Amino acid sequence: MDELVRETGLGKATVYRLYPSKDALLGAYLQQLKADILRLIDADIAAHPDDPAGAIAAIFGAVERDVARSSFRGCPFNNASVEFADRRHPARIAAREYREELRQRLRLLAERARPDDPYLGDQLALLIDGIYTSGAHLGPRGPAASASKLVAQLTEPRAMPQEGLEPPTRGL
Repeated sequence: MDELVRETGLGKATVYRLYPSKDALLGAYLQQLKADILRLIDADIAAHPDDPAGAIAAIFGAVERDVARSSFRGCPFNNASVEFADRRHPARIAAREYREELRQRLRLLAERARPDDPYLGDQLALLIDGIYTSGAHLGPRGPAASASKLVAQLTEPRAMPQEGLEPPTRGL
């Protein structure tokens, strides 16, 4: 908190009134990050109104650029989920909300891109988690580098639906 006071020039009383604890500050930071990222995702979707596969590719392009940053240290939402065991911690709540909202957007895009594949949205959500985890440990030239090719394969229209599996429920 002292660093925040120093960096922002705000008084200690103001900082502690806005964020009574480090946990509250971290939760607020992740809530703002969630809103910022979802706004960017929504812009990618809006930029491809008739091309859900293009919107998906744009979202994954942004993930790949994020992982390629020299300062990349993993997904902040994943990091928060690992760091705090209490599911009621403000950081865990923000992380869970982000994942739920991201999953919802991916499912809606997937339904439009590949109506024959009820699993695609969840597969894309899982792939994003994998990109961030792999990127954090093995860097952007590791397995994360093949993500765009996999996304293109997954979103390519197919004549036959997957058989033998029950479709996932659509609720979050």
